[in-house]
Amino acid sequence: MRILLAAILAALVTFSAAAEEDQPSELTTIMTSYDAQGWEGVGRLNIGWGGMCTGALISPRLVLTAAHCAFNSHSGNQMKPDDIVFHAGFRNGHATATRRISRIVVHPDYEFSGTVGDANVANDIALFELASEIRLPNVKPFQTGDRPRKGQQVGVVSYAHDRADSPAIQEACHVLARQRGTLVLSCDVDFGSSGAPIFALDGGIATIVSVVSAKAEVRGRKVSLGTNLEKPLSDLMAMLNAGTGQVAAAPKVNIVSSKEPRRLSAEKGAKFLRP
Repeated sequence: MRILLAAILAALVTFSAAAEEDQPSELTTIMTSYDAQGWEGVGRLNIGWGGMCTGALISPRLVLTAAHCAFNSHSGNQMKPDDIVFHAGFRNGHATATRRISRIVVHPDYEFSGTVGDANVANDIALFELASEIRLPNVKPFQTGDRPRKGQQVGVVSYAHDRADSPAIQEACHVLARQRGTLVLSCDVDFGSSGAPIFALDGGIATIVSVVSAKAEVRGRKVSLGTNLEKPLSDLMAMLNAGTGQVAAAPKVNIVSSKEPRRLSAEKGAKFLRP
């Protein structure tokens, strides 16, 4: 974890000279059907113990999200597939389509620990298979692409604890650094944004290039952390094609039960929080 912190701090120090040029756009709540066009494939994941994450369709039956969304943050146990529901295009308290989850595939190198670690962020990715396909003309799965370069403009569509009934879009944020399989971004995320798709425009088409893993604050500046997609997603697809289902046994972890969000502080004022 200290290695990751040091790398991020070094990257942000290097970036600070150009920080004023990086002015992320404001979050805009998606309220109308017109505003929602093209984004109906993003949805809210309701986790059985009362949790919430964001996910996005990458096929009519597959939702891409963060691996830690598959775990109960209080007990550390992996959730059962039928304890999770995906609400595609959830807006103003109503979903365009609702499906239960039939299978969970978590990256094999991900270990849930309740904290934000180096390897955890790099492999914080999972696929949730839906009990049945969503095939509606206005709910289209997204393509996925290669990780964005440093300085590239990206965007994010996410739910959060203070915008749980409708998603919000941030059309312009930037990749501040790429470190050890982790992207450091200026995107605005909060609790509930975990698993949110980070988009880049490829020929005018919104393509998912990362998934939100955590939020952070470094020297008073808000940043977010995302995972690379290429190899981790390829690993998950291979597992899916091999018929791998829910992970056989939840990893043994030491979790301190608390009603407050878990926080991990480090030197130089860096604070990491899992969205």
